Amino acid sequence: MPFYDLRCPNCDKEFNIYASMAEKTEKKIACPECGEKNLETVYKTGPAFIRGVKDFSCPNRHICGAGCQHG
Repeated sequence: MPFYDLRCPNCDKEFNIYASMAEKTEKKIACPECGEKNLETVYKTGPAFIRGVKDFSCPNRHICGAGCQHG
C-alpha cells in the first residue's frame, strides 16, 4: 500500500496517509479534521537525480540524514 498526500477542500487540512489504492479511488478515506471524503491529491516534488552526477548533495540532508540513494 502506498502513502498519499491529500488535502481537504472543505477545511484546507493537508495530511499524509497510508492506504490502499481502492480506498483512495472509492473515496473511503476521510479527512481527520472534518470527515470530508471528497479529497484532493497533493503532488509534491522530490529530489531530482541526474545520471552520472556523483557529487550530488542532498538538499534534505538535515531531514533524511543523507540516507537516500543517489544516481
